[in-house]
Amino acid sequence: MSTMFAADEAKRLLDAAIRGEMPDELGRFGPFGGRYVPETLVPAFERLDAGVQEHLHDVTFQQEFRRELREWVGRPTALTFAPRLSEIWGAEVWLKREDLAHTGAHKINNAIGQAILAKRLGAKHIIAETGAGQHGVASAAACARVGLPCTVYMGAVDIERQAPNVDRMHRLGAEVVAVESGDKTLRAAIDEALRTWVTDPAGIYYLIGSAVGAHPYPYLVRELQSVIGQEARQQMLDQAGALPDVAFACVGGGSNAIGLFYPLLGDDIELVGVEAGGTGPGLGQNAATLATGTPGVLQGSYSIILQDDDGQVQETHSISAGLDYSGVGPEHALLQATGRVEYISATDDEALEALEELCATEGILTALETSHAYAAAKNYAKRNPGKRILIGNSGRGDKDMPTLTKYPARTRKHAGA
Repeated sequence: MSTMFAADEAKRLLDAAIRGEMPDELGRFGPFGGRYVPETLVPAFERLDAGVQEHLHDVTFQQEFRRELREWVGRPTALTFAPRLSEIWGAEVWLKREDLAHTGAHKINNAIGQAILAKRLGAKHIIAETGAGQHGVASAAACARVGLPCTVYMGAVDIERQAPNVDRMHRLGAEVVAVESGDKTLRAAIDEALRTWVTDPAGIYYLIGSAVGAHPYPYLVRELQSVIGQEARQQMLDQAGALPDVAFACVGGGSNAIGLFYPLLGDDIELVGVEAGGTGPGLGQNAATLATGTPGVLQGSYSIILQDDDGQVQETHSISAGLDYSGVGPEHALLQATGRVEYISATDDEALEALEELCATEGILTALETSHAYAAAKNYAKRNPGKRILIGNSGRGDKDMPTLTKYPARTRKHAGA
């Protein structure tokens, strides 16, 4: 696997990541990450950074966080063997079921952790952004749980295609603000949330939904989401009797993927992140940031982004709202650059076909985001028969029904179905 570093430098950086030494004190994952924010937001980020250092690994914070994960979120989530899919693919397929967590996706792990932190930092109001709507739902639920008002910014395009989640947010007590600027998707929603935070950085807490943005957010989200990989690793040993040969996760901003991958970095396991290949390889046709992007700064962090030759950030396309983002978390950029994780893409059509096969064979309606990982895992199984495969099933697909109804179920019969 190619890297952007010489072999010794790649090993040094990867070893540091495995030892938990990244990000460094400047919030950098090797050359990536950092903090590139307007001067008006510097005090807010410094206050947040200090709060993370003080509270995140404090015993009382961790006790409260773990209790909420256990008693409210419903962790540990199941590890499910997929017998019919395994037979069809010629592999041993296991699913880490984040779709079974409260609110239906991995997003709740991060949302409740940050909501607890916000309360400890004295915030009076929480704002959040969302693409697929799952982070918005999780934020609304977490804010209700801790007793803080919540406003969620969501692109107008995403509001249209994720109507069920918009209704859920309203019912959970959140205000949903439609963002009509920019590309009207996740990137525009993040921009609007940042603009709001500037107006009252002391009283507002910005609950970011993915492992992106300026330091300390990529670190904070990774730490809160690492429960996924920690559980999956032990469950594989307990239920399968061995670790997987390979683990797959879909990648937009990258929170569910880094949550699964980070605890597995030191193991002899192939790790594969799957981005949205959309309808083609051209700019604007996909959201395959790591496959086709270049280094640059987006929304406070130096990472890999989709931009033209003049450095203008490009609009993206994906059938899945949660992968429709022009950037990616800086830790993923490092893991690609060191060669530790392979990042590939799956198209809209491949994702739809994978979703359909999973429904027909295992009775699981997964999210369109997650179905990209299934598509890539199936292709891997064809080339590597008999392998033990772990797939991060990041969320359930109920939210995608307005989109799926535009693509009637195909009449093809899946082998064994």
